[in-house]
Amino acid sequence: MEVPPEDSLPFHLLATVASEPSFFIAVGLIVLGLLFLSGLISGSEVAFFSLTHNQMRDFNVSDDLNEKRIAKLLHHPKRLLATILILNNLVNIFIITISTYTAWQIVGDQGEEGIVIASLTTIITALIIFFGEIIPKVYANHNSISFAKVTSGLLMFSYGFLKPVSWFLMSVNNLIEQRVKKKGYNLSVEEINQALEISVEKEEVTEEEKGILKGIVNFGTLSVKQVMKSRMDITAYDKETDFHELMNQINKNGYSRIPVFSETIDKIEGILYIKDLLPHIDKGENFNWQKLLRPAFFIPESKKIDDLFKDFQEKQVHIAVVIDEYGGTSGLITMEDVIEEIVGEINDEFDDDRDIAYNKLDNNTYIFEGKTSLNDFCKITHSDITTFDRVKGESESLGGLVLELNSKLPGAGEKITYQNFVFTVVAVDLRRIKRLRVHIKPEKSNAGKFED
Repeated sequence: MEVPPEDSLPFHLLATVASEPSFFIAVGLIVLGLLFLSGLISGSEVAFFSLTHNQMRDFNVSDDLNEKRIAKLLHHPKRLLATILILNNLVNIFIITISTYTAWQIVGDQGEEGIVIASLTTIITALIIFFGEIIPKVYANHNSISFAKVTSGLLMFSYGFLKPVSWFLMSVNNLIEQRVKKKGYNLSVEEINQALEISVEKEEVTEEEKGILKGIVNFGTLSVKQVMKSRMDITAYDKETDFHELMNQINKNGYSRIPVFSETIDKIEGILYIKDLLPHIDKGENFNWQKLLRPAFFIPESKKIDDLFKDFQEKQVHIAVVIDEYGGTSGLITMEDVIEEIVGEINDEFDDDRDIAYNKLDNNTYIFEGKTSLNDFCKITHSDITTFDRVKGESESLGGLVLELNSKLPGAGEKITYQNFVFTVVAVDLRRIKRLRVHIKPEKSNAGKFED
């Protein structure tokens, strides 16, 4: 039987391994240990940064050593993240380096060392990705507290040991951010709402709480025109009204602040606060109540309600008159209207269910007044607030939307379809759509399709 020459690759490999088996066993154990350490470090990133605000609040007052460590580490989240990333990359570099060196020792100066080293590097990389990244992060996502406790000691030691390196990297990062004038992420409201939907699935959040969160997200995007009470629905008093007639109207309406106009509603003279009348309720019909008027706060239709909210706070007023581009009265908005965009409807003793401008016939069918604002319509039907942005034009009411879609005043019984919404005109007069029936199809039809 022919014996292979000693300088052949198989014989050389067998001879090398047989001569130093303990070396390769030790290297294998070291690589496995480093791979386990890599998994702990990468999993800790998910574990630490998936802890909720309530959990962190509990950790801050806890007597448990590990929980105290977690709270202390997360007190500087950027530095913690830098420490985790530096440590994880160092461990992975050690794994690759040791594995490559070992392969080089096995192969030596044989011509096939490039193939062997490339193959080994591919295998080690796959092991790092699978056992050092994917599995630990999946496990840590479902067991964040226990995983964070296990790794808190290691990270606390590394946190101090790697402080010079992490400080240097964070300084460079801050310098770059300042130079490029980074202003943050440019996320759309729709993307934020989608992220909100995903995040609340992990928590026990009620529909009411979910609505408040969505209201906060959308708060800065709404204009006064979308929220205000329209000109046609304003209750206002003529400045020439005598005192007794004024009191009769006040008793019927139940409002605490009412605009007062001269000649037409486009000429608002001021706001009458009902509390200012209380000391004078026994006065005669010729009482000069006009002297009690307070200055009106005028705002444009385009003003955002978050800015208006700040103005209300600074000026200490609760009502504003909305004017159009020509200076005429477009509508009225109150502090209550603004707050309702976050917390939902606020009903007081003067609110009446008969004032609700819609009826729900079934889960997918509604009857709406044409004057219903698109903002209210979207909230009631749980539709995306941006659904009609492309087609609504300057309209902010449901009736105005249908006019935009149809390009002319439709007749009673006429149907207009947009996406999965079918609008049927129930009542219409010579100037406007008074009432609509809206059916929302469970499955969306072709976007932008119109039918008469």
